[in-house]
Formats: sequence, structure tokens, C-alpha cells
Amino acid sequence: MELKENVQSWIKKALEDPITKILSKNSNLTKVQLETLLIDILADNISGKSLKYEEKARLRLTKAKISRGSFNRTLRQAEENVIKSVYTILLLGYLGIFESTALYPYIEIANKLQEYIAAHQDLTADPEQLENKLNFLRMLRTELEMELKRLAKPSSKDKGDITNHNT
Repeated sequence: MELKENVQSWIKKALEDPITKILSKNSNLTKVQLETLLIDILADNISGKSLKYEEKARLRLTKAKISRGSFNRTLRQAEENVIKSVYTILLLGYLGIFESTALYPYIEIANKLQEYIAAHQDLTADPEQLENKLNFLRMLRTELEMELKRLAKPSSKDKGDITNHNT
């Protein structure tokens, strides 16, 4: 039972994170698909062994019993959506869209997300600087949330709109 509690606790925390919420809302994954994908990856890592899909289905946050088939269908849909997203990025790169300034705000926010992740990982490095690091993290998270919300709005002129080249 400890595995289920650990996995579910981690997933709840991840899904309640404000940045995760914004990213998830604007992704190609449903909340259930994201949860299923996280379980598929996380459960094996936490348990230290490969789990059967029946065991993974029992790790879902829902109270209702999920069948192995339902878990597998949702997982397959999530994986297909991830693959399509990656192919979209590859297509844009192939067509030269990344060389234009249109996607620069998205690349910039990706770099800020990496900075945020690194700052999170650095929290334990120097306990004397903990308060400064926490303040920096709060400021960075607020900045990320505002920028992600702004970038999620389609056809915004101030973000280098990639859909309206004729204006």
C-alpha cells in the first residue's frame, strides 16, 4: 500500500502545482492522460521494478476501479498525443519556423522553466541561503505563471504571433 500512497501523493502534488496546471491546460493531454502517463513512468521508478498494467491501473487517483484495458487505452492516447506534439515541433523546425522570431517567446519561457527547475534542485545546496532562494523561486514562479498564461492566448500580437503573418 505504501507504493500507491507514494505515487498518488507525488501525482497530486504535481497536478496541483500552478505551473503544471497552466502547462497541462494548454497541452494536448487531458488530465487523465497526464496522470496515466505519470503513473506509467513514476510507478516503475518508485517501486524499483516493472509493474503490470493491472497494478498501475490501481494507482490512479480515482476511487472507481479502472480496468487494465481502460488504463492501457488512456496511456496509448497520451503517448499518441505526446508523439504528435513532438512531430509538430519537428515540423516547425524543418520548415524553418524556429529560425524566425515568432517562436522566440516560447523558447525563452522554456529556458526560464529550466532555470526554475534548477533553482528547485539547488534548494538543499546551501541552507544559509535558503530564504533568498525561496524568495527567488516565488518570484520566478509568479513570473512564469504570468508569462505562460499570456503565451497560451492565441493570436496575441505582442508575443510574435505565428498564425497571422499577413498583418
